Amino acid sequence: MAAATMLFAGVAKAEPTSGRNATVDGIPVPMPPEDKTAGPIVAGRDTKLAGRVAVVTGAARGIGRAIAVEYAANGADVIAIDIAAPVTSASSAVPATPDDLAETVRMIKAYGGRAEGIRADIRDIATLRAVADGINERFGKIDIVVANAAVQYWKPLLELQDSEWRDVIDNNLNGTANTIRVFAPKMVARNYGRIIVISSMQGRHGSKDAASYSASKWGIFGLMKSAALELGRYNITVNAITPGLVGTALTFYDARLSESIGETGYHKPNGPLTPQEAWDRRAATMPLGVAWLQPEDISPAAVYLASEGAAMITGAEIEVTGGDSAKSI
Repeated sequence: MAAATMLFAGVAKAEPTSGRNATVDGIPVPMPPEDKTAGPIVAGRDTKLAGRVAVVTGAARGIGRAIAVEYAANGADVIAIDIAAPVTSASSAVPATPDDLAETVRMIKAYGGRAEGIRADIRDIATLRAVADGINERFGKIDIVVANAAVQYWKPLLELQDSEWRDVIDNNLNGTANTIRVFAPKMVARNYGRIIVISSMQGRHGSKDAASYSASKWGIFGLMKSAALELGRYNITVNAITPGLVGTALTFYDARLSESIGETGYHKPNGPLTPQEAWDRRAATMPLGVAWLQPEDISPAAVYLASEGAAMITGAEIEVTGGDSAKSI
C-alpha cells in the first residue's frame, strides 16, 4: 500500500502545466497541454487504436466479445478475460465456456494483432492482481480496460436468498470495482488510460423481479463518476456505456423475455413466450422498430470512448438503446 501511495504521489507532482497560449482578438489566452486535448481534426481519430493494448472482461461472448473483436479490428492488441464457467446459482443464463473464450481469441487474431485469453474470476481480486501484473509484463503496458463481466438473476426481491443477492452484487458491482482497482495503477504509472464500464438501462430504472441486477448497475454509475474524479489527474478517463436490451445469453430465456414485454403493458396469460412473440410486441413500441440490439451495436461506442477523439470525455455515459433512452430522463 505504501508503494502504491508513493506511485500516485510521484505522478501527481509531475503533472504538466500548460505553457501554451493562443491569441483571440489580440488577447493571449491559455491553451491546455497537448496531452489534455483531443487535438486537431484528423481523419479517423475516433476509431484508431493501433499500438494500444486493451483488456476486456466478460469477453467470452456477447457484448464483451463484440468489444474485444471490434478493438482488434481497429488495431489494438486485446486480452480477453472471462471465468468461462458457472459463476453462481444466482444467474438465469447459461454460462460461457472455455470454447467460447477460445473462439473470441480466434476472432481477435483474425485481425492480425496480438491476442490472449485468460480465465479469471473478477470477484477474486488477488488473482486479478496477478493477471494484471502478467499482462503488463508480457505486453509492456495496458492502455484500455473494459469492465463488462456481469450476471443477471430474475427472482422477486422478497424471495431472494441472502447468498443470491450477494452473488449478483459481488460479481457486477464489486467485480467492476476490483477491475478498476487492479488495472488503474498500471495506467497511473504511465499517466495515460481509458477505463470503460458497462452498465445497463436497468440501472436507470427499476426492474420487477431483478432488483439485485438493477441495484448493481445503478451502483456502477456512482463508481464510474467517482473514479473519473480521482483518476483525471493522471490523464485517465472513466466512462460508462449503457446498453438497452441486447440479444445475448442474458436475454433469450422466458423470464427475461416476459419482463421485456411486460414493460409494454402486455402479459402473456399462459405458457412460455417465444422470441418471435417478444420481438413483435416490443419492436412495435420502439422508435427504431427494433426489439433488441445486437452486441455489435454496442461495441462502436467502446471504440470511440477508447480513442483519442474522446480525450475530453470522462465521468459520462453513452446510452446505446435503440430508443429506450427516449422513454426515460
